[in-house]
Amino acid sequence: MAEETFASLGRVEAIAELYRGTPFKPFESSWFETGGKCYVGAHSRTFIEGIDFDLTYFPLKHLGYKCTVAVTGELYAEFARPRTLDVRLCISAKLDFAQTREIWEGIVAAAKEHGYRQVSLDLSPSANGLAISVSATGETPLLTGKRRPAAKSMDLICVSDNLGAAYFGQAILEREKRKFDKTKDDLSQPKLEDYRNFIGAYLKPALPTGIVAQMEEAGIIPSFGYFITRGLSDAVKRLARDSGLGAKIYVERIPFAGRSFDLGKELDIDPVSAALNGGDDFRLLFTIPIGNHDKFRHDFQTFDIIGHLAKPEVGAVLVTPDGVELPMRAQGWK
Repeated sequence: MAEETFASLGRVEAIAELYRGTPFKPFESSWFETGGKCYVGAHSRTFIEGIDFDLTYFPLKHLGYKCTVAVTGELYAEFARPRTLDVRLCISAKLDFAQTREIWEGIVAAAKEHGYRQVSLDLSPSANGLAISVSATGETPLLTGKRRPAAKSMDLICVSDNLGAAYFGQAILEREKRKFDKTKDDLSQPKLEDYRNFIGAYLKPALPTGIVAQMEEAGIIPSFGYFITRGLSDAVKRLARDSGLGAKIYVERIPFAGRSFDLGKELDIDPVSAALNGGDDFRLLFTIPIGNHDKFRHDFQTFDIIGHLAKPEVGAVLVTPDGVELPMRAQGWK
């Protein structure tokens, strides 16, 4: 059987071929009917080669998976269930159809995992490297939306997993990439085995699937939710702005991946700074009413309680183990 190429397939047949074996149908309109029972939210993001990812070390299937998770996390933060996903792949001449299929397989794997009902795809050429645009819609039942409590001082601030690991993972990949590229005669492979968890946090971040349904069933509705992709400081400052309240984050309660502090010394990176200002952690941050403390701790043990809302005059602060309150600052814009 002849190898499939973009030249032999053409755009329309290439898209149809990518859909074969998936639960989704090509060329469907991305819409769904709510019958006046739901709020509908949408989020989109574009990933550009050389800015958002480096194909030197980024597996294509992981890349497709991560792009889907990036918009799915925004829906979960709004307490919405994923429904439709629109994808546009802008393919450069250096990628063939087989490699495009790898990206698509990652997208489909994440879409199935997170319960999307429709996934649409378009392909177009790119003169400046690979670009991936993803747009997702989700729905929140009207009753759930109306049950969202008003934020109050002392509400718990919780995160879904450790912070800073993805920043370390990218730093390791960049370091090993530079080592590998030093001389063309050096055939040694990058040394990555000891850093698998950190690299995995960057290349293929995981989200707790079904988290919205689980919290609804538990009767716990957050007052605010954010998707951490630009560091904890950015999310906490947005929380303070949107709630009109202050926020206290306690350093000793921030969760870190194992060996973070040893790796921090190796890379000359402060793990706390990586958590506050690093990117691509892909974690959920929720504020939970203080009255749900015991139930939340029991039912959602993968979450860590890292602080609480406070009076407005407090602002967004980081509390050191000595009790010193330091203003939080969001750095960078990636």
